[in-house]
Amino acid sequence: MSARAWALLLVLCGTIFLEGIDIAMLAIAIPEIRSDLGLSTGTAAWVISAYVLGYAGFTLLGGRAADLLGRRRMFLAWLVVFMVFSGLGGFATEGWMLVVARFVTGVAAAFMTPAAMSIITTSYEEGPERNRALLIFAGTSAGGFSLGLVVGGLLTEIGWQWVFFTPVFFAGVILVAGLRLIPKRDDEAGAAAPRVARRFDLPGAATVAGAMLLLAFGIVRLEHGLSGWPLTLGAVVAGLVLGAFFVRVERRTDDPLVRLGILRTGSVARAGAGALLYLGAFMGFQFVLTLYLQELRGWSSWQTAVAMIVLGCDVFLSPTLTPRLVRRFGDRRVILGGFVMAAVAYALFLPVGADWPYLAMFPTLLLAGTGFALTLGPQMIAATDGVPEKEQGLASGLLQTASQFGAAIGISAVTAVYGLAKAGGGADGGGGVDLSAFRVALVVPLVMALVGVVVAMGGVRKEGRRTVGSAEAEYLAAGLTAEEARPAPAPAPNRSRSHNAPDRPRSGDPDRPRIGALRRPRSGAPEAPTALPPREAR
Repeated sequence: MSARAWALLLVLCGTIFLEGIDIAMLAIAIPEIRSDLGLSTGTAAWVISAYVLGYAGFTLLGGRAADLLGRRRMFLAWLVVFMVFSGLGGFATEGWMLVVARFVTGVAAAFMTPAAMSIITTSYEEGPERNRALLIFAGTSAGGFSLGLVVGGLLTEIGWQWVFFTPVFFAGVILVAGLRLIPKRDDEAGAAAPRVARRFDLPGAATVAGAMLLLAFGIVRLEHGLSGWPLTLGAVVAGLVLGAFFVRVERRTDDPLVRLGILRTGSVARAGAGALLYLGAFMGFQFVLTLYLQELRGWSSWQTAVAMIVLGCDVFLSPTLTPRLVRRFGDRRVILGGFVMAAVAYALFLPVGADWPYLAMFPTLLLAGTGFALTLGPQMIAATDGVPEKEQGLASGLLQTASQFGAAIGISAVTAVYGLAKAGGGADGGGGVDLSAFRVALVVPLVMALVGVVVAMGGVRKEGRRTVGSAEAEYLAAGLTAEEARPAPAPAPNRSRSHNAPDRPRSGDPDRPRIGALRRPRSGAPEAPTALPPREAR
């Protein structure tokens, strides 16, 4: 890649880095915020949940808006919103102020992140170059989160307000660089603004945003367990009903916000399911680990942050190891390997003891971080590979939506299971109850990882399956077009030479392959057949 291409990638990766460091710093600072502002437990929880609610509720709409209104325009505009409301959070004096600021910040991230990802997928050529860019993009997220844990601990010692002010500085740098480096052609989708405004699917936008918000709210409320279950169930049911109405609206409109056919694309659907399962398991495990280290072991937030740094090893592995594995084995097999590593990691942590040394925890942390590197980046590749340029924002939004819902499900599920297990063993009292509850809660990420293994195995089996007599399908799997999949016409007989003479390229066209020869398939794609089978066999 050229120097300018690397600079552009650095700016776009800064977005996902900003998101990761913002979330991590707040997670470390929330106990201090709660104490300083006198927040209740419920309000403190909503400071965290409001961001997830805004992010998950608007990511799908944000991704499609990037396609229709311009990727550069959406990226820069919502980066400004993110910067402003992050700064306002630092001036909050009441709990509701923080909740509002975090909700709007989450909405800004929902529009900003899919736009950044779709700029990558439309600015870098499909193949090794784009794959490398996406893998670096994925690794930067974990790097931001890991650094945020440490920085958050340091800034909280100075004052929790700096947790909100620091992202403002990062966002300002990204904004200045983005104005200079992001090409204006990424706004061509919104060049015909009046025409776009007339055909923008407002009913679809309203229904999908409402459905996502209700579903996200219901999932977040799972952490309350059986307490207030009618409200939780009502929110989920209402979200499903509104989602069904959205599907009906999209089927009837001439210019839908979301082309429903993209949901039937196997790679897009599997990538979304994989992202939901892996992020859910990873975030759920991380939440339980934090509780275990701080509540049961009595470690400080600083000690906990340092101990969990190894989970961010994918910031080094994603741009170095993962591209080689993808080129060698293909993205689907690499994703499967990542899920297997995650399942092994969580299984190793199940018998955790009350006084485990750090060395006993280290294999789990290293395996989980490595599995993250092998899973998230290749899922980005799979979710956007072969998708038309005009729908890259939609594909990115679908993947990010699945990721956010997965994180919400994972954290809420382990919280609910932990609370129920702790309440169920309350008669025994003592620290043993907590340890038992931790072990029960750890089953949630393990189960999600195992389900992810099954989903990934399905993708690998489909990749290896060959339809008898369908040579054209093999060509398409190898990256060739339907036109290239057709047999080459037989050459006209040349009486000036023997019939046994080999076919040669035409003069003046040295790169023209021999008759019946095939081009090399794309990296990671299965090998194409050496020749088309006879028509009688098809």
